[in-house]
Amino acid sequence: MYKLALVVLGGGLGSGARYLFGGFVAERLGSTFPYGTISINAIGSFLIALIMVLALQGGIIGPDLRLALTTGVMGGFTTYSTFNYESLSLFERGALLLGALNVAVTVLLCLATGVAGLALGRWIVAIRA
Repeated sequence: MYKLALVVLGGGLGSGARYLFGGFVAERLGSTFPYGTISINAIGSFLIALIMVLALQGGIIGPDLRLALTTGVMGGFTTYSTFNYESLSLFERGALLLGALNVAVTVLLCLATGVAGLALGRWIVAIRA
């Protein structure tokens, strides 16, 4: 029950952060292209990679905090289902180029930020050794 509470609490925090950050980005960049969702997924990809390295390779983050941060906070924060819906909506509206751009940018950016998160985590682990 304790672990479930960690995930639920973290998920609530992550979902709230997603809502606030997505609105912030939409206010500044508009809603014709899903800039907020792309940003959220890139940030989440970076943070999940960083957290996992710090937890599993560096022993810096314990198992309970790792669960709360990854499955909870990042699970609530990242938005694959939103990404999927926004991509399909762009395709259905005939905005094929924007839809393809959304898919390409999201996948490539999330891979790149994930690599950056791994690299930063490994660097932190190395300097602590």
